[in-house]
Amino acid sequence: MRIFDPHIHMTSRTTDDYERMAAAGVRALVEPAFWLGQPRTGVGSFVDYFDALIGWERYRAGQFGIAHHCAIALNPKEANDPRCRPVLDVLPRYLGKDRVVAVGEVGYDSMTPEEDTAFAAQLRLAAEFELPVLVHTPHRNKVEGTRRTLDVIRESGVPPERVVVDHLNELTVRMVADSGCWMGFSIYPDTKMSERRMAVILREHGTARMLVNSAADWGRSDPLKTRATGLHLLSAGFGEDEVDRVLWRNPVDFYGQSGRLELSGDSPEPAFAGNSILRGGVDDEIPAR
Repeated sequence: MRIFDPHIHMTSRTTDDYERMAAAGVRALVEPAFWLGQPRTGVGSFVDYFDALIGWERYRAGQFGIAHHCAIALNPKEANDPRCRPVLDVLPRYLGKDRVVAVGEVGYDSMTPEEDTAFAAQLRLAAEFELPVLVHTPHRNKVEGTRRTLDVIRESGVPPERVVVDHLNELTVRMVADSGCWMGFSIYPDTKMSERRMAVILREHGTARMLVNSAADWGRSDPLKTRATGLHLLSAGFGEDEVDRVLWRNPVDFYGQSGRLELSGDSPEPAFAGNSILRGGVDDEIPAR
């Protein structure tokens, strides 16, 4: 099983996580810029963070044969802080760099006027740099936030096929499917989406334009949830080709629109595929450290 995690925050993870991910079949990933938990107080802290995304994290991932890519943006939560909004002027410095394959995460947290302004500005930058867009939907008022998100995307003129609307659930998937945008789902231990719910959604809506991610960060999350989802899909009767489409070919197709993906060959299983993680049956749980 080859895996491309299209949304994971490795800045918050250990190097051991990279090793475990490689053993589990993760060959590539995209790390979107996001809120680090502690409010940042100025543009300089973003610059340091963006530099780490395009440099240090790429090096850490490469040690384990994982192709690291990133998305750059002012995240929705910090768009509300006047100390952070000048980051919008810094973004063009990064959006032209190698392995920056999208603008993201953008979108809504609390659906404020400040978030409206930042969202629209970054959609304009995505159009200027001809990059896909990764959109965060709010954890509260998700249906309203997703509907508003789709309205803003339509008004922006960015083609829907270049946008993934993420953190979806059963209440929001249909409206995004009908919009022509890609659909993103975050698989979490307790919240957001589970492997079993994901299988039901894929059974109902098909595998086209579907992206499954771990969105692993500093909170309770699991960077191997993509693998666990693939195993569950196989146990639920999905074919290997369908699983490969969801976990590999779909993210390659979406982020490939940037023209900046750097993937090696067909990304076969690693040489240490005898690892117990890979030997487990389709119902086995991936052990967490």
